[in-house]
Amino acid sequence: MKARTLAITALSAGGALFLALIGVMTWVHADEPRTGRFDASFSLIDDRGNAVDQSIFHGRLALVYFGYTNCPEVCPTTKYEVVDWMNALGDQGKSLNALFFSIDPERDTQEVMHNYVTAFSSRIRGITGSPEEMKKVVDGWFIHAAKEASEDGDYHMSHTVSLLLIGADGRLKGLIPYGADREDAISKIRHLLLSEPKGA
Repeated sequence: MKARTLAITALSAGGALFLALIGVMTWVHADEPRTGRFDASFSLIDDRGNAVDQSIFHGRLALVYFGYTNCPEVCPTTKYEVVDWMNALGDQGKSLNALFFSIDPERDTQEVMHNYVTAFSSRIRGITGSPEEMKKVVDGWFIHAAKEASEDGDYHMSHTVSLLLIGADGRLKGLIPYGADREDAISKIRHLLLSEPKGA
């Protein structure tokens, strides 16, 4: 009887551990960008008023970041880093597409986005539009983006801070985490630029 009780206890503990692991894996997966090809349709605009759809993820290697203009530190730091990487790559990086998708389109209007991205570089293209259309992109890449209340009655956004590297074929090629080593980031981008098929 005692052995049976121990066996049942062990099985129960094992089951609980298994469920806990599944929960952790699900949580980690939900906070990581999607791997593979983006397959949703959407209709947005860039900071210059040009129409933007899913074709923006095709044709050339893109550095893609999801953030918002009211972001106090992570977003502007990432923009400065992207500009630095592009400058360091020189002619080799001329084909790079640098995209900044707003996760706060209610506040990030076309004009706000234009003033924001051009303060860093004319090479960064800001993307915004309706919350419904932006959600398609956020969900399509499994990006974490959530509105959180601030103590002053306003709100801020919690979001994925990794930068996505999307190939000319529209597939995710890799990530550059926030705070990545400068030379490592440049090396990763250069490697992908060299491995992209010519004329893609």
